[in-house]
Amino acid sequence: MFIGSLALHLRLETCHSLKEKRSIVKSVIARLRNEFNVSVAEVAEQDRWQSAVIGVACVSGNKQYVHQQLDAVIDWVYDNRPDVEIVQTDVEVL
Repeated sequence: MFIGSLALHLRLETCHSLKEKRSIVKSVIARLRNEFNVSVAEVAEQDRWQSAVIGVACVSGNKQYVHQQLDAVIDWVYDNRPDVEIVQTDVEVL
């Protein structure tokens, strides 16, 4: 069994309040859950309105599949969310 984790560090330049930030982050989280078979949650920076850290977890019996899923998540955010800038990605597979 392989467990993959991804931390997406995001910059939200267009946000001017926590309410706007939550709207964007909740939308990204919901779409990632629906699009991929992964667990997703906001894991840090909850009180800062122009940054967020979203955690993604994936479990599989195939290590290559875990890497592919997490890479697909990163690509999806790049391609479908121009309002969100990915500052850093941290991927780990155990």
